Amino acid sequence: MKIKKTPLKDCYIIEPTIFEDERGYFFEKYNEKKFEELTGMNGHFVQDNISKSSYGVLRGLHLQKGEHAQAKLVSCLEGKVWDVAVDLREDSPTFGKWFGIELTEENKLQLYVPRGFGHGFSVISDHAVFAYKCDNFYNKESEGSVKYNDEDLKIDWKLKEEEMILSEKDENSPTFKDKNY
Repeated sequence: MKIKKTPLKDCYIIEPTIFEDERGYFFEKYNEKKFEELTGMNGHFVQDNISKSSYGVLRGLHLQKGEHAQAKLVSCLEGKVWDVAVDLREDSPTFGKWFGIELTEENKLQLYVPRGFGHGFSVISDHAVFAYKCDNFYNKESEGSVKYNDEDLKIDWKLKEEEMILSEKDENSPTFKDKNY
């Protein structure tokens, strides 16, 4: 397992070591001890989530607030997504900045998104199966979101606006300036 820093504080790309032969491949998807040694961060996860979406679906930007804040370790099990993390921690040197990465079943990369970040992804293949490991349990009352097409963030979702398939919640999320996320 290799850990690569992103331009955002505490946000990491995890690249597995893959062993392949004529039978297929094997890799260690996650190792808590190695993760903590390489990042210095707590990597204990308590909940796994899976979503399946078709081309053009955009989910985000989502977060959990307060005592229910979640760090996530995300990956794409099938297909291809454009994954985006936004630093919403006001005391962070990278506050208001975003980072995007293509996660695919082929590259097997994962993105560690720390607590206090907004997170979202767009599906850029026919379909995608997306996995989230979370370090805190989901709490409906602690949901937060930021508008996917916020003018201040200027996120490139790798889709045309007319291709995007959004939930009502995501269409009506507050803006970054509102700080009501």
